[in-house]
Amino acid sequence: MELHDVWFVLIAVLWIGYFFLEGFDFGVGILTKLLARDRVEKRVLINTIGPVWDGNEVWLLTAGGATFAAFPEWYATLFSGFYLPLLIILVCLIVRGVAFEYRAKRPEENWQRNWEQAIFWTSLIPAFLWGVAFGNIVRGVKIDADMEFVGTFWELLNPYALLGGLVTLTLFTFHGAVFASLKTVGDIRGRARSLAFKLGLVTAVLALGFLIWTQIDTGDSWSLVAMLIAVVSLVGAIGAIKVGREGWSFALSGVTITAAVAMLFLALFPDVMPSSLDPEWSLTVTNASSSPYTLKIMTWCAAIATPLVLLYQSWTYWVFRKRIGTQHIADAH
Repeated sequence: MELHDVWFVLIAVLWIGYFFLEGFDFGVGILTKLLARDRVEKRVLINTIGPVWDGNEVWLLTAGGATFAAFPEWYATLFSGFYLPLLIILVCLIVRGVAFEYRAKRPEENWQRNWEQAIFWTSLIPAFLWGVAFGNIVRGVKIDADMEFVGTFWELLNPYALLGGLVTLTLFTFHGAVFASLKTVGDIRGRARSLAFKLGLVTAVLALGFLIWTQIDTGDSWSLVAMLIAVVSLVGAIGAIKVGREGWSFALSGVTITAAVAMLFLALFPDVMPSSLDPEWSLTVTNASSSPYTLKIMTWCAAIATPLVLLYQSWTYWVFRKRIGTQHIADAH
């Protein structure tokens, strides 16, 4: 296996890690409006992801940086062609981080309500737009012979990509509901479990349609295996949350996300960004990659730094592993 193939796999792993971790905190952010009945319960939900949400975003920064260094042509075409949706996602992530930090800085009801609205919308919008973006990457966009995107923003809003957006939105919300049921106690835990079951059924219908569409259009035998794993895991996650096995449900919903994202990358390979104008103009792991020397240096750096990051993030989750409930929220909030 060539180094550019290795880095294609590593970038896929980074996106899987990002969607697995950021997926549930996007979901919890959306649930602050769908699940919480009052301000105290909103605080409970926010506290479940408070210690980890910023660490989860490190995976996105690393994925973007790795793409820039390993596949500069892919990075350039992607960020120029998808400039508006990616800018919207970036603004949402910035506002979302500010909302988490500033919500409790003042006691006024309007102040806190406005930041809670910001948390909801800046969780929902990226959860949808990431699906739209990856749907277009797999489907292919208008790339000319100079490796430049020549399409328009409105062409990105095609039925396949919009279905992908609905899948990531519902899947992340389901993932977040399972996480909320795993991390809370009391009445909110039971309601999170009930809502997760309902969201799981909706997610299953949308995801099955999207994955089958992907398999028919661009899949192969390997992507078919990943699709089957995703479907079976999602069904298992729904069944587990129905009988109150929150830990199993969360693990299986994570496997669903892992297998679904892996399927997209398997369907994409060896392309990194297919051209809908002419297959010969597609960006591939070969024509979009950096020099072998650059990839070699990156590999050594990743081999040293990645285990340290994984150990630190695992320790963070271990420290903040306990459940919380309304009784743990101070009266001042």
